[in-house]
Amino acid sequence: MQDGQIRLNKVTREWVIYAPGRRKRPQDFQKKNSQTPQPPVSHEQKCPFCTEPMLETILLEVPNKKQTSWQTRVVPNKFPALTPHEHTCRSTEGIYIAMPGYGQHELIVESPEHDKDIATMSQAEVEIVIDTYHKRYLDLMVAHENMMAIIFRNHGERAGASLKHPHSQIIVTGVVPQHRRYREEQAQRYFDVWGRCVYCDILEFELQNRRRVIQENDSFLAFVPFSAEVPFETWIMPKNHQADFGSISEQEKSDFALILQSILRNLYDKLNDPDYNYVINTAARYKAEEPQVHWYCQIQPRLTTPAGFELATGISINPSLPEIDADFLNGLSV
Repeated sequence: MQDGQIRLNKVTREWVIYAPGRRKRPQDFQKKNSQTPQPPVSHEQKCPFCTEPMLETILLEVPNKKQTSWQTRVVPNKFPALTPHEHTCRSTEGIYIAMPGYGQHELIVESPEHDKDIATMSQAEVEIVIDTYHKRYLDLMVAHENMMAIIFRNHGERAGASLKHPHSQIIVTGVVPQHRRYREEQAQRYFDVWGRCVYCDILEFELQNRRRVIQENDSFLAFVPFSAEVPFETWIMPKNHQADFGSISEQEKSDFALILQSILRNLYDKLNDPDYNYVINTAARYKAEEPQVHWYCQIQPRLTTPAGFELATGISINPSLPEIDADFLNGLSV
């Protein structure tokens, strides 16, 4: 399958162009080290997360397994995109509509060690990270005004990370973005026609076909999606239908930590620690129990740069076929 293709994303109904002639080998995507490697450090004097954030700003602290120190901390973002001191009332200015910048923006410090990334953590340490996500998600979604909680991680400069110390972010919004609403509407249309969840159908096909599967355990399947927008994009999807990330069980949290750490370690080893973003795509408020929505974790390495065509059309150009990416990540000859 070396020829170019245009594939339809079953979830978004957007097209993705595959142009394998624009690349050479999967190894070409490996991150190049432009600087002399520096020895790892467990503490950095100028890092705000290493210098003990003020105790009164800590929203949640989870101890390590030995109960000897903290393992994860949640603190307010010093430069928040949204703040909880506002409200969600709309106002008009002529023909335009606006609202205050209501929401919450928090940082999840994943480790007290400055250079320990999720890819290099132990499973137990990643389990604490996932448990912190879950606890804070449930706490934040209690408030009636909070329509959606977005949990995401930026790793590396090309992914928008400004601090090296391992951390994730959670942003709560008082509105549901059109980008997310559109996906919900597409899932609703699919359910109305077929009586099934589109994500469950994707999951079942990938489990049977296995052409793009990378890893799986009792609770989750990790695969390169058929219509991946970027090289080595990976989805981690719960095998049981769940609309809301907040609904996961203790066992599922453990299984999610195991497969997330394994996938990121695979990218770390085979692509030389690439920059990436991941996001937990979960149901908006009041959609948490609906049969057509299915949460999943989406990982997108930042190995290519969108240009004018993508900006003009909204269509991604991926120089790498998902099947070849899956083979590479599985250690198969390509």
